[in-house]
Amino acid sequence: MGMTLLNVDAKVADQPAQYVNGRSRTTMESLEVQALANEDQAEVLAFLSRRPIHTVCMAGYIRDHGIVSPLNRGTFYGCRTQSGLLHGVALIGHATLLETQSDEALKAFAKLKHHYATSHLIRGEHSMIDRFWRHYAELGHDLRLACRELLFEQKRVAEIEGEVPDLRLATPSDLEQVMKINAELIQSECGIDPLKKDFPGFRKRILLRIQQGRIWTWRRDNQLIFKADVFAETPEMMYVEGVYVERLLRGKGNGLRCMAQLGRILLARSQSICLLINERNRRLKSFYTKAGYRFRGCYDTIYLHREN
Repeated sequence: MGMTLLNVDAKVADQPAQYVNGRSRTTMESLEVQALANEDQAEVLAFLSRRPIHTVCMAGYIRDHGIVSPLNRGTFYGCRTQSGLLHGVALIGHATLLETQSDEALKAFAKLKHHYATSHLIRGEHSMIDRFWRHYAELGHDLRLACRELLFEQKRVAEIEGEVPDLRLATPSDLEQVMKINAELIQSECGIDPLKKDFPGFRKRILLRIQQGRIWTWRRDNQLIFKADVFAETPEMMYVEGVYVERLLRGKGNGLRCMAQLGRILLARSQSICLLINERNRRLKSFYTKAGYRFRGCYDTIYLHREN
């Protein structure tokens, strides 16, 4: 799934990003990092589509909101050769996401991110984030928490015996309950409660996801048993997160049947589904394997200082 990129000998300028014709730019000897614009969308999506399992979140943001939008919670940058060939793409903001096979591009993105003080996390393939972090740490940055995650992918739905859940899209009436569940999941992973940190913003984002038809639920006797969020969607790949099964009903096959049914629904719209799980959670590894998911690689998520 790798892609061949040009070998370049480049050095990043030791200076903050400048603005040229209204667009942020950091110049190097052989590469240039520039803020992308909406007119770059087709080119960027074509670049990201070469490795869809690793770029689904960035591509999903662009397909949903365009390249330039406050809903992306950051800025998309492209790293180009002097001839204009796109060498790498990064979303730098609340979350930093990267796609490049070039160490020099990673170094350039690290230099640029150094001046982006509001970042919360960095996430990507283990090998890529390991190289990026070496450059970033040289600029004096420390991490607060690092998590190793496992990337799983589903292309075929496992046959699970039992009741077929009647999954339905969440509605605004589900907002408060979904917010509470998602906040608990986030806090258990990184130690930050989004309900306390940014209640209005968190509520707005969950409501938007509901309005986009991205949250699936299963209720029985008016009790929410299952919930899952489709964070990003492209024709090649969907990224699922926030999978939840009511605690008292776990271990009874409800989650497996719901994930199988969700797979049937989503694979009718996209070629594949992927998700991340914490490598320490052996129970989840077994659960998703039974649901028809297969291991595809290791990811790192680095959480930065809490005050940021």
